[in-house]
Amino acid sequence: MNTEISGIFLMYGLVIVFAIPLGRYIGKIFNYERTWLDVIFDPLDKLFFKLSGIDPTTEMSWKQHLITLLTINLVWFVMAMLTLTNMGALPLNPDGNPSMSGDLAFNTAVSFVTNTNLQHYSGESGLSYFGQLILMLWQFISAGTGIAIAAVVFEAMKERTADTLGNFYSFFVRSCTRILLPIAFVIAILLAFNGMPMTFEGKDTMVTLQGDSVQVSRGPVAAFVAIKHLGTNGGGFFGANSAHPFENPTYFTNIIEMVTQMLIPIAMIFALGFVLKRKNLSWMIFGVMSIGFILLTIPTILFEMHGNVNIENMGITQEMGSMEGKEVRFGSASSAYWSIATTVISTGSVNSMHDSFTPLSGMNQMLAMMINSFYGGCGVGMLNFYIFIILAVFISGLMVGRTPEFLGKKIEAKEMKIAMIIALLHPFLILIGTAIACSTPAITAGTLSNPGFHGFSQMLYEFTSSSANNGSGFEGLGDNTAFWNITCGLIMLLGRYLPVIGPIAIAGILASKKYIPESNGTLKTETATFGLMVFAVIALVAALAFFPALALGPIAEYFSMI
Repeated sequence: MNTEISGIFLMYGLVIVFAIPLGRYIGKIFNYERTWLDVIFDPLDKLFFKLSGIDPTTEMSWKQHLITLLTINLVWFVMAMLTLTNMGALPLNPDGNPSMSGDLAFNTAVSFVTNTNLQHYSGESGLSYFGQLILMLWQFISAGTGIAIAAVVFEAMKERTADTLGNFYSFFVRSCTRILLPIAFVIAILLAFNGMPMTFEGKDTMVTLQGDSVQVSRGPVAAFVAIKHLGTNGGGFFGANSAHPFENPTYFTNIIEMVTQMLIPIAMIFALGFVLKRKNLSWMIFGVMSIGFILLTIPTILFEMHGNVNIENMGITQEMGSMEGKEVRFGSASSAYWSIATTVISTGSVNSMHDSFTPLSGMNQMLAMMINSFYGGCGVGMLNFYIFIILAVFISGLMVGRTPEFLGKKIEAKEMKIAMIIALLHPFLILIGTAIACSTPAITAGTLSNPGFHGFSQMLYEFTSSSANNGSGFEGLGDNTAFWNITCGLIMLLGRYLPVIGPIAIAGILASKKYIPESNGTLKTETATFGLMVFAVIALVAALAFFPALALGPIAEYFSMI
């Protein structure tokens, strides 16, 4: 256990060590400052823009950014649908895997385009290699989209008045070529040299220790897993995701995957400080997010290390902690740490089965997604947190009797209405979706592997994961049905695009307002006091919105066990 705890400190420490310089590098990319990779990627960028006929120097308003984002996402969705429903007739299918049904293809296409990667299929049997490669491309695209849209918001937050906020295509291409591609390339090499398959050959025949011959799936796994974590996508090449020995062979690959999935979300915090020349603001945001992350992580690790009380009552020792659904090569503590990191960050990949965690650990996993503001996904994590900053600034202004201002711009009724709608949208999607599932037992009852409180938790987790664009699941739920595919697909769409539209609208409106220099009466947003205010707003919204649902699920299950 002591070794596991040391491993957790090592993984988190490595993230911070790499994230700070990466954040500075990302800030330079957003500011169009020279970097050493420009020699390699400037010609590549120019080629992309020449072939597409796009002028990357054309300035866009916030509305034009949104129209561009939604339009190209629609095109990518159609391309994904056509691929997934015709895989059986397309190349690179050595195992002869069939095409997807319409409802499953809809869910999968939406899932990968929205950076959710919720999977109602098992990758080794549900996709051809061509299908896997298309989804791997979407993992670059969706992550690049999130980073690019965060760059637009950063541009709007600068201390000046502006009606245009750069060019979306330029931000998007630079995010893919200068951030995602080179880092993913290095990670893929490390994974391939540490036991992860990278081949286009079909299943291989292997002999087990018992002497049985079995057919083992493989494929271009290393490249897929590299962007899966770096882009906070989380979709697994295999059904067991990073619990599969080909997708996460050793503790070393576990460290690589753990560090890379946290890297860009935390680096984006420091990139904000570099772009705005406000390092203290970055540290305030990092502090609030880290406190929330730690408050969820420590109890979850302790719950899993202490084991399951029902097993203990049977007289069975649990020296390794609660090991149901976990891999021995990772252990209970490291698996618990991963489970919170992947739900806080919205990656959604798993190296253990969340459905098998003790009840309060499952509650913390859901809380991480319900709050959806601690680190978050590539780019969009900062957008979610931006909404709570606006709310905290407004409340603080009311408390001291001054007009709320943030970075020299007055926050008025229009911005507050948008912020409140976006803040309440997330609980609305989760709770309404769960209520519909509970009110249609004829449709959902046969999909639950557990009755009672845990069955409710399975449904609550599925909609929470969909709305948070996370993609993990309580996989005891039989989710490959028309009901789950369509409802989760719709919630993923709303949960992705409306929370993007809101922050960009607020940032764009504020950017066009007159800039007011700071004075002695200006609310300081870079202090620990304001950080506590933001944390209190986040906690209050989460507690009021989700406690009743959690009481019906994991909390009730916990008390039924003791």
